[in-house]
Amino acid sequence: MEPIIKAEGLGKRYVIGASRTHTSLRDDLAARASASVRRLRGGARVPHPSIWALSNVSFEVTQGEVVGIIGRNGSGKSTLLKILSRITKPTTGRFTLSGRVGSLLEVGTGFHSELTGRENIFLNGAILGMSKSEIESKFDEIVAFAETEQFLDTPVKHYSSGMTVRLAFAVAAHLEPEILIIDEVLAVGDIAFQKKCLGKMNEVARHGRTVLFVSHDLSAVNSLCRRAILLHEGSLVMEGPTRDVTAHYLNSTNKLYSPVTWVDLPQDESKEIQLHSAGVEQRGIRTSAIDCREPFSILFEYENRKLLAGSRFFIVIRNARGDIVFTTSDYDVITDEAANRRVGRFRSEVVVSGGLLKAGSYYGTVGADIKNERVIFAENDVLNFDVFESADDTLAERHKRVGLVAPLLQWQISESDKKTQG
Repeated sequence: MEPIIKAEGLGKRYVIGASRTHTSLRDDLAARASASVRRLRGGARVPHPSIWALSNVSFEVTQGEVVGIIGRNGSGKSTLLKILSRITKPTTGRFTLSGRVGSLLEVGTGFHSELTGRENIFLNGAILGMSKSEIESKFDEIVAFAETEQFLDTPVKHYSSGMTVRLAFAVAAHLEPEILIIDEVLAVGDIAFQKKCLGKMNEVARHGRTVLFVSHDLSAVNSLCRRAILLHEGSLVMEGPTRDVTAHYLNSTNKLYSPVTWVDLPQDESKEIQLHSAGVEQRGIRTSAIDCREPFSILFEYENRKLLAGSRFFIVIRNARGDIVFTTSDYDVITDEAANRRVGRFRSEVVVSGGLLKAGSYYGTVGADIKNERVIFAENDVLNFDVFESADDTLAERHKRVGLVAPLLQWQISESDKKTQG
């Protein structure tokens, strides 16, 4: 089967500090005068520095495939989609697209701010090559999906970002392009609308159309896409079955991006207890990307410089909003080491059960105190990790529940022996 999308050696170079594309006549004359002076003086033009946002990227997508594109910010995802949407030209390489393309890359992409929502629907349809009757046949469906009926005759410049995204997605998905390109912009919408959009993308794929989907939500990518592409610093690192690619992304995050996953702390000889290092591990690998379905360990190394009977170590974990999610202490498990605190260097490991935390960012404090007396030390934010949902559960329903944690608990259901009394 011939690919519907074919990219060959795509590269995009941006010049830092280059002249603006549109300049005034005065600016042009000044630039030419400066160039003439440099030539007379024998001077050379100082080249502007440049960066490659995309470098030698090649891949193919067949009709009906839903392909996820993942990677950290700055990896080249949005640049790739802008090239494929013909918003920007590649510096190197070429690509072919067999069919009409509907794109949703940024809030308001393809919309004229002075036109109303109604006018923009017809404008987008015309750009895709659809007749007025074809657009009219889809009009009611678009408006119902976007939930913007009362604002149809209001200029788009007065829409909120959420309203604009709802209408833009509805237009892009319902005007039946052969290729649908969606960037992270869906994150602007609320959770209910995100789920609605994912359902629509599934429907689009079932009808044989092709979807390219960029998202940081790995649970959505795992659920929606059979194949995924991982980009890093503008290069294609891996492509293949989505599960394999997202697992590689999670497992090698620390190798690819060198995050602060194991903090080595400055030493202070005056301290009674010196914390040397702290970090998080999963599957035996130090990382800052945690699969919430599996257990992980919090580890730290420390030195007792004097005997501190009755002291205890504690960990406080907070979410991105600063809420305390849980605390734990080695006082919970009384051992000789916890009770006596001999002088020497030690290592503690705390195992956190899988299926407990919600997806999101977490920060941790490691400290020690003597119960009901004093805090010996407390190092804030020495732990920093992100929790991802890896299971095949679109937008992971449990992560939307009320509460700071979303535990996967065992439920047993059995038929009651008591019969209903009539």
